[in-house]
Amino acid sequence: MGQSSPLSEGDANNRRRLRDELAALNCAIHQPDDPPLFTREPASPMRPVHWKWGDLAALLETLGHELDLERGGNRRTLRLTNPGLPYGTTPTFWGSIQLILPGEVATAHRHAASALRFIIKGSGAFTTVERERYPMNEGDLVLTPNFMWHDHEHRGEAPMIWLDVLDISLVRSLHATFFAPFESDLQPVSKQPQRSFQLFGSGIMRPPSASTNGSNPLLVYPVNRAMAALQAAGELDGDPDLGTVLEYQNPLTGGPALTTLTPALQALAPGHATRYRRMTASSLTYVVAGKGTSEVGESLFDWGPGDFFVIPPWAWHRHQNLGGHRAVFFTVSDAAAHQALGLYREERHRGSGRPGGR
Repeated sequence: MGQSSPLSEGDANNRRRLRDELAALNCAIHQPDDPPLFTREPASPMRPVHWKWGDLAALLETLGHELDLERGGNRRTLRLTNPGLPYGTTPTFWGSIQLILPGEVATAHRHAASALRFIIKGSGAFTTVERERYPMNEGDLVLTPNFMWHDHEHRGEAPMIWLDVLDISLVRSLHATFFAPFESDLQPVSKQPQRSFQLFGSGIMRPPSASTNGSNPLLVYPVNRAMAALQAAGELDGDPDLGTVLEYQNPLTGGPALTTLTPALQALAPGHATRYRRMTASSLTYVVAGKGTSEVGESLFDWGPGDFFVIPPWAWHRHQNLGGHRAVFFTVSDAAAHQALGLYREERHRGSGRPGGR
């Protein structure tokens, strides 16, 4: 099952001889050529990948001219694929960049996968989730918890771009996929269209009747509040390993904003270099501001505003801000799912130099 001692020649031959007989009864035993079920540490086929904004912007312009926004489930999205995986950006989630043009409607539907949207560029679009409607502004985080009706309508004058992250790879691996289109393109909007934000959006208050173990009632995290919190935290002594990191939280539990995904903002002061770190969770990073470099495994990424990169599970990594201003990342990881399952682990390198050398 794990990295066991080699089988004797006689035992190996017996196992091969029994293979077909057992297979006829839908049974099996360990075979000499089976890959190990257990490894000493995570060994993911996911690869570090870096996407440059200049390349992505050109592709999005092509998509905007050549692809229609279809009714139903398909959006106009540019998928960030990982060459080491058969599907998705990381082993558990799928990141893609959505483009919506003025006057377009991304029609209403719902699905078992949970989703989040980080607005990259533009204004004038609105999202409606379970009859609550919110504007989508650059830097906002918008949530679509699993199986909630949602649609997007662009009333602005210029194209809008945002990052979509869905835990669809995890849902597919659990064979728990559901999808349903709404009966019309747009769902009706409530007479109290921002009710959940009015009750829970302060971040420090909540109604006494609210359950402390319920799903996240918040659907939007406005950029002005998120960046103000990051700025205030940045005036304190940061984590020498990470810089300043704040997670978007569920106001009822204090836990991650979604049960399977952990979105966060990370800031690095000018010249700051984090220490090497690795974790069982996989992550996707979007560079909101700043210039610098990141080591991810054996890869070296020189990043700037608009770039994306991914960190595989248990890959040593570190970041350095090489610019004269604060660097800001929006990150999303599957740490929430790992923590819920009791699988999350991380390690920080305390020695000098790179862990293991080059």
